[in-house]
Amino acid sequence: MTAASAQSEILIIDDEVQIRRLLRLTLESAGYRVREAESGELGLNEAAVQRPEAVVLDLSLPGIGGLEVLRRLREWSQIPVLILSVRGEDTDKIAALDAGADDYLTKPFSGGELLARVRALLRRAQPVNDASIVRCGDLELDLARRHVTKAGATVHLTVREYGLLRLLVQHRGRVVTHRQILRELWGPNAEENTHYLRVHMAHLRQKLETDPHTPRHLKTEAGIGYRLVETDPLK
Repeated sequence: MTAASAQSEILIIDDEVQIRRLLRLTLESAGYRVREAESGELGLNEAAVQRPEAVVLDLSLPGIGGLEVLRRLREWSQIPVLILSVRGEDTDKIAALDAGADDYLTKPFSGGELLARVRALLRRAQPVNDASIVRCGDLELDLARRHVTKAGATVHLTVREYGLLRLLVQHRGRVVTHRQILRELWGPNAEENTHYLRVHMAHLRQKLETDPHTPRHLKTEAGIGYRLVETDPLK
């Protein structure tokens, strides 16, 4: 057992009991602490609450699939993720890597290779401050659960409104340009359609700001873009 492995906790997200048992035995024998989740929903919750040092994620999950779990995780965290899958095609590997995976291992695999991949992930991992909950005054955004509240009451946002808020939160304190927002939320062909943004930002301010005409948090940078200002950030 190494000192590094003794301090590292690995989260396994896989719906197959036998695979989870094999992974647990292999990882624990090398000194890692292990948590398990049998679905994507439970895995996201475990990642948000327990903050493991790495995730081993199966692509073929019931409910929320592995790729969607990965995309949601990347909305708020840069935790190292090793994909496990029976799918060995290049297209599957490319899709997973493009969605934010750090490495890809095809089933069946040897215990030695698994441990080598995990060690490599942990060596490359940089310390990050992944805060899944962000507070701005009386606003609270739980990125892991996609839940927004204002003064404790749930705020219902459309997909576009939530996407816009999430993007501003990810870059909080910095200006996000009109083009960047349009490209992220509507695609590269929508970069000139700034009227989309004006409409959605107006709706967002109506729902989140105490005075939408004098916003405290969702600031406009004239001719450039928007910026989220944290007046009471989570410490």
